[in-house]
Amino acid sequence: QVQLVESGGGLVQAGGSLRLSCAASGRTVSDYFMGWFRQAPGKEREFVAAVSWSGSTIYYTDSVKGRFAIFRDNAKNTVYLQMNSLKPEDTAVYYCAAGSGGIAVMRSSLAYGYWGQGTQVTVSS
Repeated sequence: QVQLVESGGGLVQAGGSLRLSCAASGRTVSDYFMGWFRQAPGKEREFVAAVSWSGSTIYYTDSVKGRFAIFRDNAKNTVYLQMNSLKPEDTAVYYCAAGSGGIAVMRSSLAYGYWGQGTQVTVSS
């Protein structure tokens, strides 16, 4: 079992930055690849970014490439999402998740068995 708790969300103006953190307890996160997903009001949950257990493989959805960075600290059992140049369309609840399987499935929510409760990110124009 893995418990995930996100933090770092909030209200920020367009162009600003936020860093989300996801602290894990239970089994060590180094056993899993880690991902961030988001869900805006009235929309389906979508993939944002994922990092393999070693950190050597990283994926981003196209809309955040060059603006967001995912990284992990296995010693601290924590994964981060650094979000820069935020846009109003980034407004959503952001979820951290832990998954298993090959790197080919890292972008699929179906590969993730553990989810955090979510943290709200609101970007004002």
